[in-house]
Amino acid sequence: MAMTMNDVDRFEAARPRLEAIAYRLLGSASEAEDAVQETFLRWQAAHVDQIEVPEAWLTKVLTNLCLNQLTSARARRETYVGQWLPEPVLAGDPMLGPADTAEQRESVSFAVLALLERLSPNERAVYVLREAFDYPHREIAEILDITEAASQQILHRAKKHIADGKARTEVDEAAARRIVDEFLAAATSGRTEPLVRLLTQDAISVGDGGGKVPARAKAFEGALAVAKFMRGLFKPGKAKRALVGGSPDVYATTANGDPALVVVLDGRVIGVMCLEVTAEGIAAFRNQVNPDKLERATRRWVATEHGDPLLRIF
Repeated sequence: MAMTMNDVDRFEAARPRLEAIAYRLLGSASEAEDAVQETFLRWQAAHVDQIEVPEAWLTKVLTNLCLNQLTSARARRETYVGQWLPEPVLAGDPMLGPADTAEQRESVSFAVLALLERLSPNERAVYVLREAFDYPHREIAEILDITEAASQQILHRAKKHIADGKARTEVDEAAARRIVDEFLAAATSGRTEPLVRLLTQDAISVGDGGGKVPARAKAFEGALAVAKFMRGLFKPGKAKRALVGGSPDVYATTANGDPALVVVLDGRVIGVMCLEVTAEGIAAFRNQVNPDKLERATRRWVATEHGDPLLRIF
């Protein structure tokens, strides 16, 4: 049956929500886009006039596509070069989805997306649909072909796994900027002590280069080790300029709701550093430098205003 423009419009109206669900499920903006496009192809091939609740139908199709993708993704990540981190999504991107509640904002943070990797595909799906999109357990059960009681039990288990590793503190935009300014002042001071004072004792720094950009295979752990790494990272040098192809600019923004630094060279995002902030200080730096995971960030960057850079490095 031929698809009408009204059918296309109905799908396009649902696209932002579908992309936001898929991103939380997969931790990858590019894979989320692919999953949503495959959902559209299924919608295009369906007898749309016989679908009573399009939103529920689309969510079920998308979720099951993502569950299949998660199974294969786990196998790929076992052979991934170095550390695997989610793909960062910059402030204002509709893929971030709803942000009305603390649970919704938290569900898309880098820290929680990393913790979601601990969950089984079903645990991840129940957690995302319930916590981030407020789906009732009855609808989640229908989407996943499980019982309502099973959905409730899975959520309880998933929330426990997430809570075991979660200590994030929400900060507003002004506070995020202050944190970034303080960090940059310390990182460019040439001294370790100011950085150590900003960090928690068990702070970590993780980098994802995907085998395409140099990044340490193991995380730096402990305030002193992280501070020394950050001091060296922001120290100018010809070798660094040669590696990246110039002297990039550093901007302050938020990514996935966290304070972040965006590193830009010739209009292209070449790095995003997300800061995980707790009441005790900065607990983690998650640095995405894999170019394959920065394409959407670059598209977002060139399409928006972002003010003047804070500094030029290298």
